[in-house]
Amino acid sequence: MAHRIECTRAIRHRASRMGTLIAAAVLMPFAGPAPAGPPQADFASAFKAHGVDGTCIVFDLEAGTYAGYRPERWDSGSIPASTFKIPNSLIALETGVVADERTVVPWDSVSRRIAAWNRDQTLASAFKVSAVWFYQELARRVGENRMQFYLDAADYGNRTMGGPVDRFWLDGGLRISPRRQVEFLVRLHSGSLPFSAGTMAIVRDIMIQEKTGRYTLRAKTGWSDATTPGVGWYVGYVEREGRTVFFATEIEMRNEGDAPARVEVTRMILRQLGLMD
Repeated sequence: MAHRIECTRAIRHRASRMGTLIAAAVLMPFAGPAPAGPPQADFASAFKAHGVDGTCIVFDLEAGTYAGYRPERWDSGSIPASTFKIPNSLIALETGVVADERTVVPWDSVSRRIAAWNRDQTLASAFKVSAVWFYQELARRVGENRMQFYLDAADYGNRTMGGPVDRFWLDGGLRISPRRQVEFLVRLHSGSLPFSAGTMAIVRDIMIQEKTGRYTLRAKTGWSDATTPGVGWYVGYVEREGRTVFFATEIEMRNEGDAPARVEVTRMILRQLGLMD
């Protein structure tokens, strides 16, 4: 018990210290109006071209500049949906629920509408196909107490489960804003979250969506229809030629046909910024 208390204090101290450092070094530019982004990024046109509404925030780490669309929505919290697979992976690894990205969790034999889900999964494969059942099983194994502990330690979103341990990020009380999505990703990239270096390295690896000789894209989609309109997310970051740019795109999901726009809007913006081909 004494050991757990000391670990808790150490993690909270580290999270508090890193939060202070990030606020000083990274987040202070948010205090006033967002600085002008790269002139070639036409955020409004990207949303208009795909017929959706929403918001997008982009942070260039090396330049220390922000750009985006509808900054008045950057602090509005929404259900994280499958973007929570990022912290869920971190927590499962840190607690030993899975040993690594290759640990197999057997399929429960329940047939679901996405064929790629209907098989045994590893952390790497489940993240890639966004297998909800797999992450629900991990959350049950983690348990409510440990899950809440790490939500608090990592200062993730509003830190409120507000629902069963295997559903709270889908239709429970957890909320996160586009701004907080970016903050969390900056801390993951920099290794300043309250998880081991090995845990964070694994999650950074399974987040890779595209890797070429010029750039690496790490990202995760999310979609919830628990609210009206629904919420569609695409969050992540791109590394290219010594430049690291973080993004969080959130769209209003009016129908299932809007789903591809989460990614397409973001990729259009990233191309305009010269980050992707």
